Amino acid sequence: MKRMMVAGFAGAAAMMVGGALGAISSQGVFSQPKPIVDVNGGVMNPMIGGQAMLPGRNLLENVAASPDHTVLAAALRDSGVGDALKGQGQFTLFAPTNMALSTLPARAMGENKAQLARMMSYLVVPGKYDSRALLKAIGEGGGQAKLRTVEGGVLVARMNGPTNVILMDEKGATADIAIYDVYDRNGVMHVIDHVLEPDMAARQVASR
Repeated sequence: MKRMMVAGFAGAAAMMVGGALGAISSQGVFSQPKPIVDVNGGVMNPMIGGQAMLPGRNLLENVAASPDHTVLAAALRDSGVGDALKGQGQFTLFAPTNMALSTLPARAMGENKAQLARMMSYLVVPGKYDSRALLKAIGEGGGQAKLRTVEGGVLVARMNGPTNVILMDEKGATADIAIYDVYDRNGVMHVIDHVLEPDMAARQVASR
């Protein structure tokens, strides 16, 4: 049963590519912006942990190459969500560092694979939200952008000062984007400094 649930979350991630979620305008929830294209045809990615992030790799390959994201890379693989990040769609991954993930209890990262899949899916948004797209969505949303995640929940992006974007999860916890715009073949990654989690209890109550 757990394997089926994990596979379901990974499959849902792949099915959401290309805007299957749609833009939920009545609720102010953005889910699929148009990808931003570099008019010069070139991409200069920041390095992470001293390692080059290559735009020709997929999201999972770049996460796995980062020494600061070994825990995240393992969790993405173990949960099955990593399979979707190797595909041909466009995703935005908000990637907590090893230090950020160290604040979670060990059982959250290993014992319950279905819960792990939900946690990992919550860090992934369908569509390519680089910094320009995030700023545009925040402006159009009157100061905040609600991003629908693959898991089905919402992340809220707001400005934290004149230049920094802060993300808030459904539990009210926040994370700063420490490194922006790591472009990948199938999307973009932003490094965040704290863990963001879905409010699973609220989702269960709402479904009753």
